[in-house]
Amino acid sequence: MSSEKVPKGIDSASTHSPTPSVTEGTVHPIHGEKEVFSGGEGEVNFRNVSWQRAAIFMLKMTFATGVLSLPASLNSLGGVAGAIFIVFWGVVNAYMAVLQGQFKIRHPSLHTVADGAHIATMDLSGGSKRWALFAKEITEFIYLISWLLCTGLTVLGISIALNAISDHGTCTVAFAFVAYLAVAILGSIRKIEKTAWISWVGFVSIVAAILIVLIATAIRSRPAAAPPTGDFDLGFRAFPLLSVSFSSAWSSALIIYASSANTSGYVPVISEMKYPQHYFKAVYVTMSWIIVSYMIIGMVMYRYAGQWLATPALGSAGPTIKIISYAVALPSLLASGMICVHISGKSVFVRVLRGSRHLTANTWQHWALWLVSTFGTGLIGWIICEAIPFYGSLVSIIGSLGFGPLGICLPVIMWYSMHRGYRKGTPKQKALWVFHTAILFMGLFVTIGGTYANIVMIIRQFQDGTVGGVFECADNSGTVDS
Repeated sequence: MSSEKVPKGIDSASTHSPTPSVTEGTVHPIHGEKEVFSGGEGEVNFRNVSWQRAAIFMLKMTFATGVLSLPASLNSLGGVAGAIFIVFWGVVNAYMAVLQGQFKIRHPSLHTVADGAHIATMDLSGGSKRWALFAKEITEFIYLISWLLCTGLTVLGISIALNAISDHGTCTVAFAFVAYLAVAILGSIRKIEKTAWISWVGFVSIVAAILIVLIATAIRSRPAAAPPTGDFDLGFRAFPLLSVSFSSAWSSALIIYASSANTSGYVPVISEMKYPQHYFKAVYVTMSWIIVSYMIIGMVMYRYAGQWLATPALGSAGPTIKIISYAVALPSLLASGMICVHISGKSVFVRVLRGSRHLTANTWQHWALWLVSTFGTGLIGWIICEAIPFYGSLVSIIGSLGFGPLGICLPVIMWYSMHRGYRKGTPKQKALWVFHTAILFMGLFVTIGGTYANIVMIIRQFQDGTVGGVFECADNSGTVDS
């Protein structure tokens, strides 16, 4: 018997019995929509994820590579402004995750936010299939690109770790390719339920690695990257300097946003949960941890290292600690890559096989497409890693171009679909409509302003020679002199 209890007041059609089969509750009683992974007897039961396993999957998905770039972003923003952004973006992203969950519960056929864009556009356009299809295709393109960028980011992070651990033992391109193979193999685990132990190991390893760096940074007399003798400027400030440009400050703010903005990846998890209504428990646990831990990690490291923070942050406490922390964090980086490959690969897999018996049957077509999807998306991630070899800016790009429209704009559009009468309703309903419209404009500013800021920053980095070239063998960890 399952350890989870069916929530009171929830209809059996949407929650199933305590020991559900894949055929129970496959059609929503109101909307007439079938669950994504609804199969018959003898087929694969994807829907067996408890809220605890969903929480650790989502927690590892979020508390991953983004946290390693977060402390250094405070150098542009300052301590006070940085803390405000950490809390603000954490709350915003938590609310966006809740909105997406509410929409998914109403529409069981939804697997990714691209399906949500299709349904919401149909609702808001008076049933226009043309506009709905256009919205779905655009959203799916952005969704895939975002998760492919995330895959590239994790492959880049693993290559940095391998360079640090081995003292640049071989060409960085080779390390990145090994990282691709590892995350593609792990990402090919078919069901989220079966990835729980890897997610747990990954989560524990990144927490341990960060604690090692935090303690080592705090007990040093001066930051590892600071001048070894004489006076130096720590660079710890409450607010940004007047000399800090808009593009630099906004790019740093977007790094903080992106570090918890991957809520579009939470939606597919609901499709594999025993009781979708328990999704909200997983969200509250995940986002509470994210806000509190990000505040502690960011503030402590910025307080003791100031402008001498490294990106990724694991290199901030000197060469020895860097080797140790990267060795400890390696399982976490692999787990993050696994999740990115799994999310992007499964979106392709479901899109091609949706409505076919091969989606939930152990046929050769099922396995062939699944492996092509995971190894194919992983390969693209490796190419991205080699084409965009700068860690912090890659995080910011994902935040603006991908998670800006997916993590803010689209959830608001889903809210409009769920509350279509609010614009002309009671004063309270009108106020809520105005509030969500303001969030929509903020999402547009994140997307447009963030893209501009990133383009400026990337051009400047190439001009300054602070990033490596495309498909370059040189060390990307700062362990050896280039």
